[in-house]
Amino acid sequence: MFVARSVALFVVAALFEIGGAWLVWQGVREHRGWIWIGAGVIALGAYGFVATLQPDGDFGRILAAYGGVFVVGSIAWGVVADGYRPDRWDVTGALICLAGMALIMYAPRDH
Repeated sequence: MFVARSVALFVVAALFEIGGAWLVWQGVREHRGWIWIGAGVIALGAYGFVATLQPDGDFGRILAAYGGVFVVGSIAWGVVADGYRPDRWDVTGALICLAGMALIMYAPRDH
């Protein structure tokens, strides 16, 4: 249950952070305006809140592990939202990041 809840929270956090950053990008770089930027800022704030819901209480561990989720989620977002086509090195790097995330979060600890 711990791992399932944690993974679900990482996915939700990724949607808010990557989606928020994408909305700001669209508002600024693609000239879509302040509404897009504002929505992005709200989503980024929601990401910060969702991160606090992780069952583990160590901020550094959560943020470090989320980095791996962010890498994978960013590539997936690019594929879906922007038509980005990752090459084998993108996929390999993302899988390495995901393995690192799993080690950081879910490796057995002595405490």
